[in-house]
Amino acid sequence: MQEHVASVQKWLDEHEADLIADTRRMLQIPSLEADAEPNAPFGLENRRALDLALGLAKEWGFGPVVDLEGFGGWAEIGQGEKMVITLGHLDVVPVGPGWKHEPFGAEIDGDYLYCRGACDDKGPTMASFYALRAIKECGVPLPSRLRIFFGCNEESGFRCVDRYAQTEEHPTLGVAPDSGWPLYFAEKGIVNATVAVPLPTGEFALIEASGGDRPNIVIDTMRAKVRVGASVRAEIEGKLADAWDKNVEWAWADDVLELTAHGKAAHGAGPFLGDSAGTRLFRLLFEIAPSDDEDFYRALLESTHPGGVGLGVSGVDEPSGELTNNLGVVSTVDGALHLLFNLRCPVTWKHEETRARLEAAVEKLGWRLAVWKASQPLYFPLDHVLTKTIIEVYRSETGDMAEPGAMGGGTYARALPNCVSIGTGWKGDGKAHETDERIKVAHLLKMARIYAHLFLRLCEEAAR
Repeated sequence: MQEHVASVQKWLDEHEADLIADTRRMLQIPSLEADAEPNAPFGLENRRALDLALGLAKEWGFGPVVDLEGFGGWAEIGQGEKMVITLGHLDVVPVGPGWKHEPFGAEIDGDYLYCRGACDDKGPTMASFYALRAIKECGVPLPSRLRIFFGCNEESGFRCVDRYAQTEEHPTLGVAPDSGWPLYFAEKGIVNATVAVPLPTGEFALIEASGGDRPNIVIDTMRAKVRVGASVRAEIEGKLADAWDKNVEWAWADDVLELTAHGKAAHGAGPFLGDSAGTRLFRLLFEIAPSDDEDFYRALLESTHPGGVGLGVSGVDEPSGELTNNLGVVSTVDGALHLLFNLRCPVTWKHEETRARLEAAVEKLGWRLAVWKASQPLYFPLDHVLTKTIIEVYRSETGDMAEPGAMGGGTYARALPNCVSIGTGWKGDGKAHETDERIKVAHLLKMARIYAHLFLRLCEEAAR
């Protein structure tokens, strides 16, 4: 085994420049979800990214190479009854304002490669891809087949991996390089809940609000309009004069107060790492509202609490920690405010109970739960051969004795059996879903070397 690991890692060292070049090619494709086209259910740019991946697999002699009608695709090397899979995705979240580097320029600045998707998840996916290529090029005899899956809809629905699960072979063992080292044994349950809030009437009436692109991103810009009656106009102007939050701007258009709030985007699994423009805007509305209207705006503000307190769903469990809540999208629909909350629920909780708690809380406010979409949690035992092998390989490669973790993020590992998520970078690399996303150039090779060692070990374990 060690001889094969050494030869594969030597090949990777010698082809680092190719790894970087092909990663940059992939990153430069703006693979944001768009309207469906023939054989491109998530838009033409996602189709381009998938075509690049499958084209490289064919060029490198992988076989078979399978296109799943544009939902995703996979490629395979090796022989054997059992199969090990690595799951990566080529789609990315929207960019948002504030970038210092071209979001899809794949610019190398100093030690870092800047681009949307650099760390989530094109960089790790290409490192995994090169690990497979190295194993093939070195002619390592595999006791199990080794497959890589390329998804195109991870960030906004998992329809790609769901399509795979419906018709394709499930793995004996698998990993999703899309989290932290050495692995995450617990991924919280994910809920997208849309709450409909009737717009208020009276002298201080919110008439529309909008902000956010995806439920799993902290809102960085939000706008609202409030109709202000003559009887409270002077009071509102006086409160605005004393307003402290310089990240909220306002202007008058006759009797309508127009507001724009600015925050900082972050992954919805860690809303406290960002700065919600929704919270900022609702807080200002609460602070300037006349006393008769304070309760309504207080409830809006409290609904954005990152622990879910305002929605009646706060809580914690021992394996995975506290529930988190991110208000990801705000829109105005048919006379109601629609608030789309992204909840990350402790792994031991039952979704039915969480839903009942949320419904009870919002109904007390006169609101309504309009949409509820839930994804079950992942909870993997640490004494399993998969988790033990990952930990052993990672520690032998790095000397890092980090312990497995639990997270609020959701990866492909929850969509297929016998899979967990593993790491994608190290200290200094950028955060997923934030502006100027980046990864250290040297980390691409470092990841590829670890992945190659891990895949060889997992192929052996799967065949036992």
